[in-house]
Amino acid sequence: MSQQEQQLAERQRNNKLRIISIALGSGIALVGVLVILYAWQLPPFTSQTQSTENAYVRGQVTFISPQVSGYITAVNVLDFQPVHRGELLMTIDDRIYRQRVHQSSAQLNMKKAALANNQQQRRSAEAVIKRNEAALQNAKAQALKGTLDLKRVENLVADGSLSVRERDASRASNSQMLAGVEQAQATLEVSRQDLQTTIVNRASLEADVTNAQAALELAQIDLDNTKIIAPRDGQLGQIAVRQGAYVTAGTRLTSLVPQQMWVIANMKETQMARIRPGLPVSFTVDALDGERFNGEVEYISPAAGSEFSAISPDNATGNFVKIAQRIPVRIKITSDNAARLRPGMSVEVSIDTADAQDGVKK
Repeated sequence: MSQQEQQLAERQRNNKLRIISIALGSGIALVGVLVILYAWQLPPFTSQTQSTENAYVRGQVTFISPQVSGYITAVNVLDFQPVHRGELLMTIDDRIYRQRVHQSSAQLNMKKAALANNQQQRRSAEAVIKRNEAALQNAKAQALKGTLDLKRVENLVADGSLSVRERDASRASNSQMLAGVEQAQATLEVSRQDLQTTIVNRASLEADVTNAQAALELAQIDLDNTKIIAPRDGQLGQIAVRQGAYVTAGTRLTSLVPQQMWVIANMKETQMARIRPGLPVSFTVDALDGERFNGEVEYISPAAGSEFSAISPDNATGNFVKIAQRIPVRIKITSDNAARLRPGMSVEVSIDTADAQDGVKK
């Protein structure tokens, strides 16, 4: 074979390799694009079912804590025990709080007695006013009589029937009677001021009674709070204290899990286009060997989960990387076997959006 033929064969072989490389690279690129489209559930791989493993069972877990401090005298329940609303769970030593109720009750009785005494003082002051009014009228009558007597004496002195000494005595007596009128008026005014003082003091005494009544009610509330009562039906968690332990207000004693539960599924924002309240949902539970449960979309969060975090993300930087946000979706459980679920369990959720897609096409 000549050298030219060898070079031609070499070029043909290189061209074939180049074509194969281009085809292989294009195929790999196409596969990569298809994988990305499938991973993001973009057309043509858009599915009627939106699924996620980022989902958990939730419940209204209530932490039971006392409102008063003291030593635990009785623990009437066990770990994980079912309880009913109003059932006595624990008791705190109530001796101090019982005495505070007695003390507050005595204070209230004392304030009520002071108020009743004020009422009696008012009646007495009103009686004194009536007596002083009568005394004033009597003093005025006596002064009028003295004035008339003085005029007669002066007339008799003028015609010589009486002496000047008798006239002076009559004048002194009349002046004394007039002074008695002024004194009676002053005494009446003092008694009226005493009545006003009694009336003003009544408002203060009534406020004291109200304050004492409130103190008694607060003491009774503290006494009632020495009994730890189940606020609703449910199942207890672990008991964190034992008899004889000292607890303060806010100490976590145990937790109560009611029977009502739901599922929170954190869906990617790219999955939310056709998710609507009312869509059917199915989910499996890892802890129950993949047992399947049914439900329906109940609510959709008004914001992405990142908006509720303590520290909001700040994307005003030069190194921005777009990350798909998660939108929490609340799912109502409709299965009859929901009693086996427990808050915190991990689940895999599938939301059927076929009805929503049909609605969009229409």
